[in-house]
Amino acid sequence: MAFARFFVSRLLQAVPVLLGVTLVVFVLIHLVPGDPAQTALGPRATPDAVGALRSQWGLDQPLHEQYLLFMERLLGGDLGTSLRFGQSAGDLIAARLPVTLWLIAYAAVLACLFAVPLALWAASRPAALRDRVVRVISVVGLGVPGFWLGLVLIEVVSVNWLLLPAAGVQPGFLGHLESLFLPSLTIAAGMTPLVVRSLRTEVLRVTESDFVTTARAKGLTPHQIRMRHLLRNALAPSVTVLTVNVSFLIGGTLVIERVFGLGGLGDLMLTGIDARDFPLVQAVTLVLAVLVVTVNMLGDLAQALIDPRVEVQ
Repeated sequence: MAFARFFVSRLLQAVPVLLGVTLVVFVLIHLVPGDPAQTALGPRATPDAVGALRSQWGLDQPLHEQYLLFMERLLGGDLGTSLRFGQSAGDLIAARLPVTLWLIAYAAVLACLFAVPLALWAASRPAALRDRVVRVISVVGLGVPGFWLGLVLIEVVSVNWLLLPAAGVQPGFLGHLESLFLPSLTIAAGMTPLVVRSLRTEVLRVTESDFVTTARAKGLTPHQIRMRHLLRNALAPSVTVLTVNVSFLIGGTLVIERVFGLGGLGDLMLTGIDARDFPLVQAVTLVLAVLVVTVNMLGDLAQALIDPRVEVQ
Protein backbone atom coordinates (compact mmCIF):
# COMPACT_ATOMS: atom_id res chain seq x y z
CA MET A 1 0.00 0.00 0.00
CA ALA A 2 2.86 2.36 0.85
CA PHE A 3 4.49 1.66 -2.51
CA ALA A 4 1.20 2.32 -4.32
CA ARG A 5 0.89 5.71 -2.61
CA PHE A 6 4.54 6.36 -3.47
CA PHE A 7 3.97 5.68 -7.17
CA VAL A 8 0.80 7.78 -7.33
CA SER A 9 2.53 10.65 -5.53
CA ARG A 10 5.54 10.58 -7.86
CA LEU A 11 3.34 10.33 -10.95
CA LEU A 12 1.38 13.41 -9.86
CA GLN A 13 4.66 15.26 -9.21
CA ALA A 14 5.85 14.31 -12.70
CA VAL A 15 2.90 15.99 -14.45
CA PRO A 16 4.02 19.63 -13.94
CA VAL A 17 7.60 18.61 -14.76
CA LEU A 18 6.55 17.14 -18.11
CA LEU A 19 4.31 20.13 -18.88
CA GLY A 20 7.26 22.43 -18.18
CA VAL A 21 9.46 20.33 -20.47
CA THR A 22 6.97 20.60 -23.36
CA LEU A 23 6.74 24.39 -22.93
CA VAL A 24 10.51 24.97 -22.64
CA VAL A 25 11.31 22.74 -25.62
CA PHE A 26 8.57 24.35 -27.72
CA VAL A 27 9.94 27.84 -27.04
CA LEU A 28 13.60 26.87 -27.51
CA ILE A 29 13.07 24.98 -30.78
CA HIS A 30 11.27 28.01 -32.25
CA LEU A 31 14.20 30.23 -31.25
CA VAL A 32 16.58 28.15 -33.40
CA PRO A 33 17.37 30.03 -36.63
CA GLY A 34 16.03 28.49 -39.84
CA ASP A 35 12.70 27.71 -41.48
CA PRO A 36 11.64 24.03 -41.76
CA ALA A 37 9.68 24.80 -44.95
CA GLN A 38 12.68 26.51 -46.52
CA THR A 39 14.93 23.65 -45.38
CA ALA A 40 12.59 21.04 -46.89
CA LEU A 41 12.18 22.81 -50.25
CA GLY A 42 15.78 23.91 -50.65
CA PRO A 43 17.42 27.28 -51.27
CA ARG A 44 15.89 27.68 -54.77
CA ALA A 45 12.26 27.47 -53.60
CA THR A 46 10.06 30.47 -54.36
CA PRO A 47 8.57 32.51 -51.50
CA ASP A 48 5.08 31.43 -52.58
CA ALA A 49 6.00 27.76 -52.37
CA VAL A 50 7.62 28.25 -48.95
CA GLY A 51 4.56 30.18 -47.72
CA ALA A 52 2.18 27.50 -48.98
CA LEU A 53 4.14 24.76 -47.21
CA ARG A 54 4.28 26.81 -43.98
CA SER A 55 0.51 27.20 -44.16
CA GLN A 56 0.04 23.47 -44.82
CA TRP A 57 2.14 22.60 -41.75
CA GLY A 58 0.42 25.24 -39.59
CA LEU A 59 3.64 27.19 -39.03
CA ASP A 60 1.96 30.47 -40.00
CA GLN A 61 -0.22 30.29 -36.89
CA PRO A 62 0.70 32.24 -33.72
CA LEU A 63 3.05 30.34 -31.40
CA HIS A 64 0.55 30.00 -28.58
CA GLU A 65 -1.99 28.44 -30.97
CA GLN A 66 0.65 26.00 -32.24
CA TYR A 67 1.49 25.03 -28.65
CA LEU A 68 -2.17 24.58 -27.69
CA LEU A 69 -2.71 22.43 -30.78
CA PHE A 70 0.32 20.31 -29.81
CA MET A 71 -1.01 19.83 -26.26
CA GLU A 72 -4.50 19.00 -27.54
CA ARG A 73 -3.06 16.28 -29.78
CA LEU A 74 -0.78 15.07 -26.97
CA LEU A 75 -3.70 14.59 -24.57
CA GLY A 76 -5.34 12.49 -27.28
CA GLY A 77 -2.22 10.30 -27.53
CA ASP A 78 -0.99 11.89 -30.76
CA LEU A 79 2.64 13.07 -30.68
CA GLY A 80 2.23 14.85 -34.00
CA THR A 81 3.44 14.26 -37.53
CA SER A 82 7.09 14.60 -38.51
CA LEU A 83 7.68 17.37 -41.06
CA ARG A 84 10.85 15.61 -42.27
CA PHE A 85 9.52 12.06 -42.68
CA GLY A 86 5.78 12.75 -43.14
CA GLN A 87 5.01 9.97 -40.64
CA SER A 88 3.60 9.84 -37.14
CA ALA A 89 6.25 10.91 -34.60
CA GLY A 90 4.92 8.21 -32.27
CA ASP A 91 5.58 5.49 -34.86
CA LEU A 92 9.10 6.80 -35.53
CA ILE A 93 9.87 6.85 -31.79
CA ALA A 94 8.38 3.39 -31.20
CA ALA A 95 10.64 1.97 -33.92
CA ARG A 96 13.81 3.45 -32.39
CA LEU A 97 13.07 3.43 -28.65
CA PRO A 98 14.16 -0.22 -28.04
CA VAL A 99 17.72 0.52 -29.18
CA THR A 100 18.02 3.46 -26.76
CA LEU A 101 16.54 1.45 -23.87
CA TRP A 102 18.95 -1.41 -24.60
CA LEU A 103 21.86 1.02 -24.64
CA ILE A 104 20.93 2.67 -21.32
CA ALA A 105 20.27 -0.63 -19.51
CA TYR A 106 23.43 -2.27 -20.92
CA ALA A 107 25.57 0.71 -19.85
CA ALA A 108 24.07 0.72 -16.34
CA VAL A 109 24.78 -3.02 -15.92
CA LEU A 110 28.38 -2.61 -17.12
CA ALA A 111 28.88 0.37 -14.79
CA CYS A 112 27.70 -1.72 -11.81
CA LEU A 113 29.90 -4.68 -12.83
CA PHE A 114 32.95 -2.39 -12.91
CA ALA A 115 32.13 -0.09 -9.99
CA VAL A 116 31.27 -2.56 -7.19
CA PRO A 117 34.47 -4.70 -7.37
CA LEU A 118 36.69 -1.64 -7.84
CA ALA A 119 35.13 0.19 -4.88
CA LEU A 120 35.41 -2.86 -2.59
CA TRP A 121 38.99 -3.49 -3.72
CA ALA A 122 39.98 0.12 -3.05
CA ALA A 123 38.19 0.29 0.31
CA SER A 124 39.79 -2.97 1.52
CA ARG A 125 43.11 -1.10 2.06
CA PRO A 126 42.61 2.69 2.25
CA ALA A 127 45.61 4.78 1.11
CA ALA A 128 47.38 1.65 -0.15
CA LEU A 129 48.60 1.23 -3.74
CA ARG A 130 45.32 -0.39 -4.90
CA ASP A 131 43.32 2.53 -3.48
CA ARG A 132 45.55 5.06 -5.24
CA VAL A 133 45.30 3.14 -8.54
CA VAL A 134 41.48 3.10 -8.39
CA ARG A 135 41.34 6.81 -7.60
CA VAL A 136 43.66 7.62 -10.52
CA ILE A 137 41.49 5.48 -12.83
CA SER A 138 38.39 7.36 -11.60
CA VAL A 139 39.94 10.77 -12.27
CA VAL A 140 41.08 9.71 -15.75
CA GLY A 141 37.65 8.23 -16.49
CA LEU A 142 35.94 11.49 -15.56
CA GLY A 143 38.23 13.49 -17.83
CA VAL A 144 37.86 11.39 -21.00
CA PRO A 145 35.16 12.68 -23.41
CA GLY A 146 32.70 9.96 -24.40
CA PHE A 147 32.75 10.66 -28.14
CA TRP A 148 36.59 10.50 -28.18
CA LEU A 149 36.66 7.20 -26.28
CA GLY A 150 34.04 5.82 -28.68
CA LEU A 151 36.16 6.71 -31.71
CA VAL A 152 39.26 5.15 -30.12
CA LEU A 153 37.37 1.91 -29.35
CA ILE A 154 36.09 1.75 -32.95
CA GLU A 155 39.59 2.26 -34.32
CA VAL A 156 41.31 -0.24 -32.00
CA VAL A 157 38.71 -2.95 -31.29
CA SER A 158 36.70 -2.93 -34.51
CA VAL A 159 39.07 -1.74 -37.24
CA ASN A 160 42.46 -3.07 -36.04
CA TRP A 161 41.48 -6.16 -34.04
CA LEU A 162 38.23 -7.01 -35.91
CA LEU A 163 36.62 -8.21 -32.66
CA LEU A 164 33.32 -6.31 -32.56
CA PRO A 165 31.12 -4.41 -35.04
CA ALA A 166 31.97 -0.74 -35.47
CA ALA A 167 28.40 0.46 -36.13
CA GLY A 168 24.79 -0.63 -36.38
CA VAL A 169 22.67 -3.02 -34.31
CA GLN A 170 22.53 -6.74 -35.09
CA PRO A 171 19.22 -8.62 -34.64
CA GLY A 172 18.54 -11.00 -31.76
CA PHE A 173 19.56 -10.99 -28.09
CA LEU A 174 23.15 -12.12 -28.70
CA GLY A 175 23.40 -9.75 -31.66
CA HIS A 176 22.38 -6.84 -29.44
CA LEU A 177 24.87 -7.91 -26.74
CA GLU A 178 27.69 -7.98 -29.28
CA SER A 179 26.91 -4.89 -31.35
CA LEU A 180 25.98 -2.65 -28.39
CA PHE A 181 28.96 -3.62 -26.22
CA LEU A 182 31.30 -0.86 -27.40
CA PRO A 183 28.76 2.01 -27.18
CA SER A 184 27.57 0.73 -23.78
CA LEU A 185 31.17 0.49 -22.58
CA THR A 186 31.76 4.06 -23.73
CA ILE A 187 28.81 5.30 -21.69
CA ALA A 188 29.69 3.10 -18.69
CA ALA A 189 33.21 4.55 -18.64
CA GLY A 190 31.67 7.94 -17.85
CA MET A 191 29.30 6.58 -15.19
CA THR A 192 31.66 4.26 -13.31
CA PRO A 193 34.06 6.79 -11.68
CA LEU A 194 31.37 8.62 -9.70
CA VAL A 195 29.77 5.37 -8.54
CA VAL A 196 33.18 3.99 -7.50
CA ARG A 197 34.02 7.08 -5.46
CA SER A 198 30.60 7.16 -3.79
CA LEU A 199 30.57 3.44 -2.96
CA ARG A 200 34.19 3.48 -1.70
CA THR A 201 33.43 6.37 0.66
CA GLU A 202 30.30 4.65 1.99
CA VAL A 203 32.07 1.32 2.48
CA LEU A 204 34.82 3.04 4.51
CA ARG A 205 32.17 4.80 6.63
CA VAL A 206 30.21 1.60 7.26
CA THR A 207 33.41 -0.35 8.06
CA GLU A 208 33.84 1.75 11.20
CA SER A 209 30.29 1.03 12.42
CA ASP A 210 29.63 -0.89 15.63
CA PHE A 211 27.68 -3.67 13.92
CA VAL A 212 30.69 -4.43 11.69
CA THR A 213 32.91 -4.66 14.77
CA THR A 214 30.36 -6.99 16.33
CA ALA A 215 30.32 -9.13 13.19
CA ARG A 216 34.10 -9.46 13.34
CA ALA A 217 33.88 -10.42 17.04
CA LYS A 218 31.37 -13.15 16.14
CA GLY A 219 33.98 -14.67 13.83
CA LEU A 220 32.47 -13.83 10.44
CA THR A 221 34.93 -13.93 7.56
CA PRO A 222 35.76 -10.72 5.63
CA HIS A 223 33.74 -12.02 2.67
CA GLN A 224 30.68 -12.66 4.87
CA ILE A 225 30.97 -9.20 6.46
CA ARG A 226 31.35 -7.60 3.04
CA MET A 227 28.32 -9.31 1.53
CA ARG A 228 25.97 -9.30 4.54
CA HIS A 229 26.70 -5.93 6.12
CA LEU A 230 28.95 -3.60 4.12
CA LEU A 231 27.32 -3.71 0.69
CA ARG A 232 23.72 -3.52 1.90
CA ASN A 233 24.38 -0.46 4.03
CA ALA A 234 26.69 1.27 1.56
CA LEU A 235 24.69 0.73 -1.63
CA ALA A 236 21.82 3.18 -1.00
CA PRO A 237 23.80 6.41 -1.65
CA SER A 238 25.50 4.79 -4.64
CA VAL A 239 22.11 3.91 -6.12
CA THR A 240 21.24 7.61 -5.96
CA VAL A 241 24.50 8.50 -7.73
CA LEU A 242 23.87 5.83 -10.37
CA THR A 243 20.30 7.07 -10.90
CA VAL A 244 21.45 10.65 -11.39
CA ASN A 245 24.14 9.47 -13.82
CA VAL A 246 21.66 7.40 -15.84
CA SER A 247 19.26 10.34 -15.97
CA PHE A 248 22.06 12.62 -17.15
CA LEU A 249 23.34 10.12 -19.71
CA ILE A 250 19.88 9.59 -21.26
CA GLY A 251 20.60 12.91 -22.95
CA GLY A 252 24.27 12.00 -23.39
CA THR A 253 23.40 8.97 -25.50
CA LEU A 254 22.48 11.31 -28.37
CA VAL A 255 26.12 11.77 -29.38
CA ILE A 256 27.15 8.16 -28.70
CA GLU A 257 24.30 6.85 -30.90
CA ARG A 258 25.47 9.07 -33.74
CA VAL A 259 29.15 7.99 -33.28
CA PHE A 260 28.23 4.29 -33.51
CA GLY A 261 25.41 4.73 -36.06
CA LEU A 262 22.84 2.98 -33.86
CA GLY A 263 19.71 4.68 -35.18
CA GLY A 264 18.09 5.18 -31.78
CA LEU A 265 16.24 8.15 -30.30
CA GLY A 266 19.42 10.22 -30.20
CA ASP A 267 19.98 9.86 -33.92
CA LEU A 268 16.30 10.66 -34.53
CA MET A 269 16.57 13.78 -32.36
CA LEU A 270 19.66 15.09 -34.18
CA THR A 271 17.98 14.43 -37.56
CA GLY A 272 14.95 16.39 -36.38
CA ILE A 273 17.10 19.30 -35.21
CA ASP A 274 18.98 19.41 -38.53
CA ALA A 275 15.68 19.52 -40.46
CA ARG A 276 14.01 22.00 -38.05
CA ASP A 277 11.39 19.30 -37.53
CA PHE A 278 9.58 20.91 -34.58
CA PRO A 279 6.96 18.18 -33.90
CA LEU A 280 9.59 15.41 -33.99
CA VAL A 281 12.02 17.21 -31.66
CA GLN A 282 9.21 17.98 -29.21
CA ALA A 283 8.00 14.37 -29.23
CA VAL A 284 11.48 12.86 -28.74
CA THR A 285 12.27 15.34 -25.95
CA LEU A 286 9.03 14.49 -24.19
CA VAL A 287 9.78 10.76 -24.37
CA LEU A 288 13.31 11.36 -23.02
CA ALA A 289 11.82 13.41 -20.16
CA VAL A 290 9.46 10.54 -19.34
CA LEU A 291 12.46 8.18 -19.28
CA VAL A 292 14.31 10.48 -16.86
CA VAL A 293 11.30 10.66 -14.53
CA THR A 294 10.88 6.87 -14.70
CA VAL A 295 14.56 6.23 -13.91
CA ASN A 296 14.37 8.55 -10.90
CA MET A 297 11.25 6.78 -9.62
CA LEU A 298 12.92 3.38 -9.97
CA GLY A 299 16.00 4.74 -8.19
CA ASP A 300 13.92 5.96 -5.25
CA LEU A 301 12.13 2.61 -5.07
CA ALA A 302 15.42 0.66 -5.18
CA GLN A 303 16.86 2.85 -2.44
CA ALA A 304 13.83 2.19 -0.23
CA LEU A 305 14.10 -1.55 -0.82
CA ILE A 306 17.85 -1.63 -0.01
CA ASP A 307 17.63 0.56 3.09
CA PRO A 308 14.46 0.09 5.20
CA ARG A 309 15.27 3.34 7.04
CA VAL A 310 14.29 5.24 3.87
CA GLU A 311 10.62 6.02 4.16
CA VAL A 312 8.45 5.57 1.09
CA GLN A 313 6.23 8.64 1.17
